[in-house]
Amino acid sequence: MTARLARITPPLSLGTRRSRYVLERNLRVYRHSWVIIFSGFFEPLFYLFSIGVGLGALVGTVEGEAPYAEFVAPALLAASAMNGAVFESTMNIFFKLKFARTYDGMLATPVAPFDIALGEIGWSLIRGGLYAVGFLVVALAMGLMPSMWGLLAVPAALLIGFAFAAVGMATTTYMRSWQDFDMVTLVTLPLFLFSATFYPLDVYPGWLQLVARFSPLYHGVDLVRGLMLGRLDVSLVGHGALLCAIGLVGLAVAGRRIGTLLLQ
Repeated sequence: MTARLARITPPLSLGTRRSRYVLERNLRVYRHSWVIIFSGFFEPLFYLFSIGVGLGALVGTVEGEAPYAEFVAPALLAASAMNGAVFESTMNIFFKLKFARTYDGMLATPVAPFDIALGEIGWSLIRGGLYAVGFLVVALAMGLMPSMWGLLAVPAALLIGFAFAAVGMATTTYMRSWQDFDMVTLVTLPLFLFSATFYPLDVYPGWLQLVARFSPLYHGVDLVRGLMLGRLDVSLVGHGALLCAIGLVGLAVAGRRIGTLLLQ
Protein backbone atom coordinates (compact mmCIF):
# COMPACT_ATOMS: atom_id res chain seq x y z
CA MET A 1 0.00 0.00 0.00
CA THR A 2 2.82 2.40 0.86
CA ALA A 3 4.59 1.70 -2.42
CA ARG A 4 1.37 2.18 -4.38
CA LEU A 5 0.64 5.44 -2.59
CA ALA A 6 4.18 6.67 -3.35
CA ARG A 7 3.63 6.11 -7.04
CA ILE A 8 0.43 8.11 -7.34
CA THR A 9 1.39 10.99 -5.04
CA PRO A 10 2.80 14.09 -6.74
CA PRO A 11 6.57 13.43 -6.89
CA LEU A 12 7.90 16.65 -5.37
CA SER A 13 5.78 16.13 -2.25
CA LEU A 14 7.52 12.85 -1.37
CA GLY A 15 10.60 12.09 0.62
CA THR A 16 13.64 11.15 -1.42
CA ARG A 17 15.54 8.78 0.84
CA ARG A 18 14.91 5.76 -1.38
CA SER A 19 16.77 7.43 -4.24
CA ARG A 20 20.03 6.60 -2.46
CA TYR A 21 19.54 2.94 -3.41
CA VAL A 22 19.55 3.91 -7.09
CA LEU A 23 22.71 5.90 -6.51
CA GLU A 24 24.31 3.01 -4.62
CA ARG A 25 23.53 0.64 -7.48
CA ASN A 26 25.36 2.87 -9.93
CA LEU A 27 28.36 3.11 -7.63
CA ARG A 28 28.54 -0.67 -7.44
CA VAL A 29 28.18 -1.11 -11.20
CA TYR A 30 30.93 1.39 -12.03
CA ARG A 31 33.35 0.63 -9.19
CA HIS A 32 35.55 -1.39 -11.55
CA SER A 33 35.00 0.83 -14.61
CA TRP A 34 36.32 4.22 -13.56
CA VAL A 35 38.19 4.57 -16.86
CA ILE A 36 34.81 4.84 -18.59
CA ILE A 37 33.71 7.51 -16.13
CA PHE A 38 36.76 9.68 -16.77
CA SER A 39 36.76 9.24 -20.55
CA GLY A 40 34.65 12.35 -21.13
CA PHE A 41 37.02 14.47 -19.03
CA PHE A 42 39.76 14.49 -21.65
CA GLU A 43 37.92 16.24 -24.51
CA PRO A 44 37.70 19.68 -22.82
CA LEU A 45 41.23 19.16 -21.47
CA PHE A 46 42.52 18.74 -25.02
CA TYR A 47 40.63 21.89 -26.00
CA LEU A 48 42.35 23.73 -23.17
CA PHE A 49 45.81 22.72 -24.34
CA SER A 50 45.17 23.23 -28.05
CA ILE A 51 43.07 26.41 -28.03
CA GLY A 52 43.51 27.96 -24.61
CA VAL A 53 47.28 27.52 -24.51
CA GLY A 54 48.27 27.22 -28.17
CA LEU A 55 45.97 29.84 -29.67
CA GLY A 56 46.19 31.86 -26.47
CA ALA A 57 49.83 32.69 -27.25
CA LEU A 58 48.63 34.45 -30.40
CA VAL A 59 45.51 36.09 -29.00
CA GLY A 60 47.03 37.61 -25.88
CA THR A 61 44.49 39.10 -23.48
CA VAL A 62 40.71 39.13 -23.70
CA GLU A 63 38.41 41.89 -22.45
CA GLY A 64 41.51 44.01 -21.84
CA GLU A 65 42.93 42.11 -18.88
CA ALA A 66 42.54 38.32 -18.76
CA PRO A 67 45.00 36.11 -20.65
CA TYR A 68 43.14 34.05 -23.21
CA ALA A 69 43.88 30.75 -21.44
CA GLU A 70 42.38 32.13 -18.20
CA PHE A 71 39.33 33.27 -20.16
CA VAL A 72 38.77 29.88 -21.82
CA ALA A 73 39.53 27.58 -18.87
CA PRO A 74 36.34 28.37 -16.86
CA ALA A 75 34.19 27.85 -19.95
CA LEU A 76 35.76 24.48 -20.64
CA LEU A 77 35.21 23.49 -17.01
CA ALA A 78 31.52 24.34 -17.39
CA ALA A 79 31.40 22.39 -20.65
CA SER A 80 33.07 19.45 -18.94
CA ALA A 81 30.33 19.38 -16.30
CA MET A 82 27.70 19.60 -19.04
CA ASN A 83 29.23 16.72 -21.02
CA GLY A 84 29.46 14.41 -18.03
CA ALA A 85 25.87 15.06 -17.02
CA VAL A 86 24.44 14.81 -20.54
CA PHE A 87 26.24 11.60 -21.49
CA GLU A 88 25.17 9.87 -18.29
CA SER A 89 21.56 11.07 -18.36
CA THR A 90 20.85 10.26 -22.00
CA MET A 91 22.38 7.14 -23.56
CA ASN A 92 22.91 5.26 -20.31
CA ILE A 93 19.39 6.03 -19.11
CA PHE A 94 17.94 5.02 -22.48
CA PHE A 95 19.69 1.65 -22.33
CA LYS A 96 18.44 0.96 -18.82
CA LEU A 97 14.93 2.08 -19.71
CA LYS A 98 14.42 0.40 -23.08
CA PHE A 99 16.76 -2.59 -23.20
CA ALA A 100 18.07 -3.67 -19.79
CA ARG A 101 14.68 -3.00 -18.16
CA THR A 102 16.53 -2.01 -15.01
CA TYR A 103 13.77 0.23 -13.74
CA ASP A 104 11.05 -2.41 -14.08
CA GLY A 105 12.84 -4.43 -11.43
CA MET A 106 13.24 -1.39 -9.21
CA LEU A 107 9.52 -0.73 -9.25
CA ALA A 108 8.94 -4.17 -7.75
CA THR A 109 10.43 -2.64 -4.58
CA PRO A 110 9.24 0.43 -2.61
CA VAL A 111 11.34 2.61 -4.96
CA ALA A 112 9.04 5.03 -6.82
CA PRO A 113 9.52 6.63 -10.26
CA PHE A 114 10.58 9.94 -8.72
CA ASP A 115 13.19 8.11 -6.62
CA ILE A 116 14.60 6.62 -9.83
CA ALA A 117 14.76 10.03 -11.50
CA LEU A 118 16.41 11.65 -8.49
CA GLY A 119 18.90 8.82 -8.02
CA GLU A 120 19.95 8.79 -11.67
CA ILE A 121 20.27 12.57 -11.78
CA GLY A 122 22.33 12.40 -8.59
CA TRP A 123 24.67 9.90 -10.26
CA SER A 124 24.96 12.20 -13.30
CA LEU A 125 25.91 14.99 -10.89
CA ILE A 126 28.68 12.84 -9.44
CA ARG A 127 30.05 12.15 -12.91
CA GLY A 128 29.90 15.81 -13.90
CA GLY A 129 31.42 16.79 -10.55
CA LEU A 130 34.35 14.42 -11.05
CA TYR A 131 35.04 16.04 -14.42
CA ALA A 132 34.89 19.48 -12.84
CA VAL A 133 37.25 18.62 -9.97
CA GLY A 134 39.78 17.03 -12.31
CA PHE A 135 39.67 19.96 -14.68
CA LEU A 136 39.97 22.49 -11.84
CA VAL A 137 43.07 20.72 -10.51
CA VAL A 138 44.68 20.96 -13.97
CA ALA A 139 43.70 24.63 -14.31
CA LEU A 140 45.10 25.39 -10.86
CA ALA A 141 48.37 23.60 -11.67
CA MET A 142 48.66 25.66 -14.87
CA GLY A 143 48.07 28.91 -12.99
CA LEU A 144 44.74 29.57 -14.71
CA MET A 145 42.76 30.38 -11.56
CA PRO A 146 43.81 33.89 -10.43
CA SER A 147 41.17 34.09 -7.68
CA MET A 148 40.58 31.71 -4.79
CA TRP A 149 36.88 32.27 -5.37
CA GLY A 150 37.49 29.76 -8.14
CA LEU A 151 37.17 26.95 -5.59
CA LEU A 152 33.44 27.66 -5.72
CA ALA A 153 33.57 26.61 -9.37
CA VAL A 154 33.04 23.02 -8.20
CA PRO A 155 29.59 23.62 -6.62
CA ALA A 156 28.81 25.86 -9.61
CA ALA A 157 29.70 22.96 -11.91
CA LEU A 158 27.40 20.69 -9.88
CA LEU A 159 24.62 23.18 -10.49
CA ILE A 160 25.34 23.07 -14.22
CA GLY A 161 25.34 19.29 -14.07
CA PHE A 162 22.01 19.28 -12.23
CA ALA A 163 20.36 21.42 -14.90
CA PHE A 164 21.66 19.38 -17.84
CA ALA A 165 21.19 15.99 -16.19
CA ALA A 166 17.57 16.72 -15.31
CA VAL A 167 16.74 18.06 -18.76
CA GLY A 168 18.73 15.24 -20.38
CA MET A 169 16.84 12.56 -18.49
CA ALA A 170 13.48 14.20 -19.17
CA THR A 171 14.34 14.35 -22.88
CA THR A 172 15.49 10.73 -22.96
CA THR A 173 12.07 9.54 -21.81
CA TYR A 174 10.65 10.83 -25.12
CA MET A 175 13.24 9.07 -27.33
CA ARG A 176 12.32 5.93 -29.23
CA SER A 177 15.56 4.78 -30.91
CA TRP A 178 19.32 5.28 -30.82
CA GLN A 179 19.08 7.50 -33.90
CA ASP A 180 17.30 10.09 -31.79
CA PHE A 181 20.56 10.73 -29.95
CA ASP A 182 21.89 12.55 -33.00
CA MET A 183 19.66 15.36 -31.77
CA VAL A 184 21.61 15.48 -28.51
CA THR A 185 24.81 16.28 -30.39
CA LEU A 186 22.91 18.70 -32.60
CA VAL A 187 21.95 20.65 -29.46
CA THR A 188 25.04 20.33 -27.27
CA LEU A 189 27.59 21.18 -29.97
CA PRO A 190 26.16 24.65 -30.77
CA LEU A 191 25.78 25.27 -27.04
CA PHE A 192 29.44 24.42 -26.61
CA LEU A 193 30.59 26.67 -29.46
CA PHE A 194 28.28 29.67 -29.01
CA SER A 195 27.87 30.14 -25.25
CA ALA A 196 30.71 32.66 -24.93
CA THR A 197 32.99 29.66 -24.54
CA PHE A 198 35.86 30.84 -26.72
CA TYR A 199 34.97 34.50 -27.32
CA PRO A 200 33.37 37.31 -25.28
CA LEU A 201 29.67 37.66 -25.93
CA ASP A 202 30.03 41.19 -27.32
CA VAL A 203 31.94 39.98 -30.41
CA TYR A 204 28.84 38.11 -31.63
CA PRO A 205 26.25 39.78 -33.88
CA GLY A 206 23.35 41.27 -31.93
CA TRP A 207 20.89 38.51 -32.86
CA LEU A 208 23.37 35.79 -31.85
CA GLN A 209 24.00 37.50 -28.52
CA LEU A 210 20.27 37.31 -27.85
CA VAL A 211 20.15 33.63 -28.78
CA ALA A 212 23.22 32.87 -26.63
CA ARG A 213 21.56 34.38 -23.57
CA PHE A 214 18.91 31.65 -23.78
CA SER A 215 21.61 28.97 -23.55
CA PRO A 216 21.84 27.27 -20.14
CA LEU A 217 25.53 26.71 -20.79
CA TYR A 218 26.07 30.45 -21.29
CA HIS A 219 24.75 31.07 -17.78
CA GLY A 220 26.96 28.28 -16.47
CA VAL A 221 30.01 29.64 -18.28
CA ASP A 222 29.42 33.16 -16.99
CA LEU A 223 28.94 31.84 -13.44
CA VAL A 224 32.13 29.74 -13.42
CA ARG A 225 34.14 32.44 -15.22
CA GLY A 226 33.08 35.08 -12.72
CA LEU A 227 34.18 32.88 -9.82
CA MET A 228 37.49 31.75 -11.28
CA LEU A 229 38.47 35.27 -12.39
CA GLY A 230 37.20 36.89 -9.19
CA ARG A 231 34.61 39.02 -10.97
CA LEU A 232 31.81 38.85 -8.44
CA ASP A 233 28.53 40.66 -8.98
CA VAL A 234 24.81 40.09 -8.50
CA SER A 235 24.42 38.56 -11.96
CA LEU A 236 26.12 35.39 -10.69
CA VAL A 237 23.20 34.84 -8.32
CA GLY A 238 20.81 35.15 -11.25
CA HIS A 239 22.79 32.60 -13.28
CA GLY A 240 22.72 30.15 -10.38
CA ALA A 241 19.00 30.63 -9.76
CA LEU A 242 18.19 30.04 -13.43
CA LEU A 243 20.20 26.83 -13.57
CA CYS A 244 18.51 25.62 -10.38
CA ALA A 245 15.06 26.38 -11.83
CA ILE A 246 15.88 24.51 -15.05
CA GLY A 247 17.04 21.52 -13.04
CA LEU A 248 13.91 21.42 -10.86
CA VAL A 249 11.62 21.58 -13.88
CA GLY A 250 13.59 18.83 -15.61
CA LEU A 251 13.49 16.68 -12.46
CA ALA A 252 9.72 17.04 -12.14
CA VAL A 253 9.18 16.14 -15.81
CA ALA A 254 11.59 13.19 -15.65
CA GLY A 255 9.91 11.79 -12.55
CA ARG A 256 6.45 11.95 -14.08
CA ARG A 257 7.58 10.57 -17.45
CA ILE A 258 9.34 7.61 -15.82
CA GLY A 259 6.12 6.88 -13.95
CA THR A 260 4.07 7.16 -17.13
CA LEU A 261 6.33 4.81 -19.07
CA LEU A 262 6.76 2.17 -16.39
CA LEU A 263 3.34 2.09 -14.74
CA GLN A 264 1.13 2.18 -17.83
